[in-house]
Amino acid sequence: MVVTVKFVGALRILSGKTKLAIEIKDDVPLRQILKKIVEKRPKLKRVLVDPELEDPRLNTLILVNGKEINVLDGLETLLKDGDEIVFVPILHGG
Repeated sequence: MVVTVKFVGALRILSGKTKLAIEIKDDVPLRQILKKIVEKRPKLKRVLVDPELEDPRLNTLILVNGKEINVLDGLETLLKDGDEIVFVPILHGG
């Protein structure tokens, strides 16, 4: 079983990829996939994961099958074969 991870904007540059395919054995929470992503692409860790909270930073929008994870189950959203995760950087200006 495979989930597809897509990176947009600056995250695509840091990851060195537009997409990653991550193999899963069963339905797994998004939190576990996030760990696999930073294992495969260590440069993304400092951008995606808050070191104190071990949660995604607030500067990244995470979509699962086109829905923002906050309207799902957040990092506990279960992913299954064929799901698509998209990471979109959020830029703030002033």
